[in-house]
Amino acid sequence: MESTAAEGVEAAEAVALLRSTTTIRDRARQLLDRARAGESSWFTVHDAALDAAAALVVDTSRTRYPDGDIPFHSRWRHFEAGGIDRLAALDDRLPATEGAERSRTLIDVVLVSVLLDAGAGPDWSYHDSNGLTLARSEGLGVASWEAFGAGLFSGDPARPLQADAAGLETITVDALGAAFQVADDNGLAGLSGRVDLLRGLGVVLASRPEIFGADARPGGLFDHLTRGGRSRVAASDILQAVLEHLGPIWPTHNVIGSRPLGDCWRHDAVTGPGLTAGWVPFHKLSQWLTYSMLEPFVWAGVEVTGLDDLTGLPEYRNGGLLLDTGVLTLRDDDWAARDWDVDDELIVEWRALTVALLDELADRVRDRLGADPAAMPLACVLEGGTWAAGRRLAARLRNGLPPLSIRSTGTVF
Repeated sequence: MESTAAEGVEAAEAVALLRSTTTIRDRARQLLDRARAGESSWFTVHDAALDAAAALVVDTSRTRYPDGDIPFHSRWRHFEAGGIDRLAALDDRLPATEGAERSRTLIDVVLVSVLLDAGAGPDWSYHDSNGLTLARSEGLGVASWEAFGAGLFSGDPARPLQADAAGLETITVDALGAAFQVADDNGLAGLSGRVDLLRGLGVVLASRPEIFGADARPGGLFDHLTRGGRSRVAASDILQAVLEHLGPIWPTHNVIGSRPLGDCWRHDAVTGPGLTAGWVPFHKLSQWLTYSMLEPFVWAGVEVTGLDDLTGLPEYRNGGLLLDTGVLTLRDDDWAARDWDVDDELIVEWRALTVALLDELADRVRDRLGADPAAMPLACVLEGGTWAAGRRLAARLRNGLPPLSIRSTGTVF
């Protein structure tokens, strides 16, 4: 019995360590140092190409935000697709209640939308209520926004503008597919995986009323993190709340003991203490969600500190930027022609190298723009930025497709 208890404590400590952004950066740096030493089986690093990559990011940032006022990289940018102020339209529909209800509503919609934000695939698009045809991230963002506005995620017909356990636990593939206009000629990658995530979210919301409130809504995180009248919240606290309280929704076989790790994968070259050895954490969707929750807190008058504790997002636009600018090259060009799984060592390493190199790229971008980290945190470099530059190159080189093909489950990318 004592041995089992000790093992449980060790597993809990390992999971906590793997949730830290310090650990994410440390493990990513290990693999970057190793690749720079020529020891990677998969990639070669070309440091001389970093300046050209930074120049492209700067050019993209100046084109997108000529006044230099770059917002955070977040789901809210996708909700603004087509230059339409959808937030104002939502505000017009919200009841005139105490201010926290607006914050809860905004967290409800953005959290659900982020969970639906895995790669759509090359063939899917969405026709929105304004007559726009949108694809990829913008299409997914607007489709989820309009589904939210129609009450798809609410279990209370009298309160359609919310996501709650009752609505999420009962959502079906057919219902979500219809909302996203899925058809034989408009297929959406990972549709069933997205539904599983939403249902899992509903189960978690219902099981933790002390966090998500009696209404069992994602927006309960706002009340949880500002409890006691807190007017200042660290970005890392938001991330840790997401990882701790929403961790059970991630359908992964990656565990330590019986504890799920989420977006955390094996790479045998990585070292670390105890049970964490060989594990490389990313928590990409959880960090994307954290980035996307920053603005609802700021808009409510809450100061969010420590923005650069969060890491760059290891997904195929940022990672694609590094491959397409030649900062990274594959040791075998034929690997670009095959399909990969998210747990393949090549993909794990690509994502780790992306995290580490984004930090270095951000420094070069700030130098070229004459900005310091306080004025241009990583969240703004990504938005300006690296993600858009990666998409720009993908559009030019492969009609928008990423440089590596990853089989999507709808839960990581």
